Amino acid sequence: MTSHHDDKKVPTPPLLLEQQVCFAVYSTQLALNKLYRQLLAPLALTYPQYLVMLVLWEQDDVTVSEIGERMFLDSATLTPLLKRLESAGLIDRVRSRPDERQVVVTLTEKGRALYQQALGIPDAVRCASHCDMQSMLALKAQLEALRENLSS
Repeated sequence: MTSHHDDKKVPTPPLLLEQQVCFAVYSTQLALNKLYRQLLAPLALTYPQYLVMLVLWEQDDVTVSEIGERMFLDSATLTPLLKRLESAGLIDRVRSRPDERQVVVTLTEKGRALYQQALGIPDAVRCASHCDMQSMLALKAQLEALRENLSS
């Protein structure tokens, strides 16, 4: 015979790791980083370097501060990335003529050529995720909304 007391559910503890949105994002980021490490190895790029290249492939000849705004990074974090890309011969950094305080970043021929090698990466990520394009776009929109909410 079951008592009425047995029918009550025990509340889920609020600090279970599996209950945390932050852990779902973090552990997914780890999995994505592993995948991108494999996909970017033939291009000899790290994931943050790839993001810089994405910005430049979209619009070449931009300032360091513009790249930082797009990537949500400050120049202290961005500068070492840019130095490594410059050492690899993928970009050039020059002081702006109108404003010497600004550094303008441009792709080299080698950097522009790398674009062709990178074209398959987004589709490879989508395939690895086993998600259709609509699901990926919906997830992206949710994550962007979360980022916006957390930033305000």
